[in-house]
Amino acid sequence: MPDLADLFPDFAAHWIDSAVGKMFARVGGEGPPLLLLHGYTETHVMWHRVAPALAERFTLVIPDLPGYGWSAVPEADRDHAPYDKRSMAKVMIEIMDALGHDRFRLAGHDRGGRVAYRLALDHLERVERMATLDIVPTYDMWQGMDRNMAMKVWHWPFLAQPKPLPEMLISKAPVEYLEWKLASWTNAKNLSAFDPRALDHYRAAFSEPARIHAHCEDYRAGAAADFINDEADRKAGKTIACPFLALWGARGIPSETGGPLAIWRQWAPHVLGAPIDSGHFLTEENPDDTAKALLDFFTNG
Repeated sequence: MPDLADLFPDFAAHWIDSAVGKMFARVGGEGPPLLLLHGYTETHVMWHRVAPALAERFTLVIPDLPGYGWSAVPEADRDHAPYDKRSMAKVMIEIMDALGHDRFRLAGHDRGGRVAYRLALDHLERVERMATLDIVPTYDMWQGMDRNMAMKVWHWPFLAQPKPLPEMLISKAPVEYLEWKLASWTNAKNLSAFDPRALDHYRAAFSEPARIHAHCEDYRAGAAADFINDEADRKAGKTIACPFLALWGARGIPSETGGPLAIWRQWAPHVLGAPIDSGHFLTEENPDDTAKALLDFFTNG
């Protein structure tokens, strides 16, 4: 790794043992624990602009997911574990156990949001309140893959292709692919929303071949085990009972669906939600409104 700026200067760095290897996490702030999970193409660094405000009220735990950032890159099995969200959720619980947090609040963006709602479905007793940022459930994404959505989220079927096709193509120009993907998901359609120091973190992590492969395994799991697990819960009528906030970018991907809040109500009958004036990257494109929405929700009760 090249020298990278510390965007969490008042936070401790932790390397935590888990069943799949050492996980990296930043920990800081004061108050009840709040676990923050990042999404695809990024790392824990994506929370750096909202962390100062949230840390005034909560003890933040901000890990890199398996295969991302500075966390371990475990070998995937034939079912793409441990990159399925059920397995990732178990790793997040290991992190919280190691830090002494039995119950906690939880927020996740993009892939981290998928880990978050799977954690709430599988381990509801651990979650006091949860929020997702700019997603609808994996089951609904695949079921709603019409012509418009397929053009918007073409990376879903692309990254889920059998190895080594997506790995081979991305590895030819990883930074160029990363920057194009980041820009395409913003409201401005460029990189102006991102702190250059954060971009350095994303470029460094995304350039590692093993992590490119891990990202693909994440999406392969999304097309297989994650969809199957969601489908089983939908058929069983299982829902998320804890207080739940869904946020999405007013010009993000979920805004192209039949309605994020209507979709989430099938999974969490008492969900609250609202759009944020941004593209996909709420915490970096509009950190003030995102932090306020999260604080209002997580401090209520």
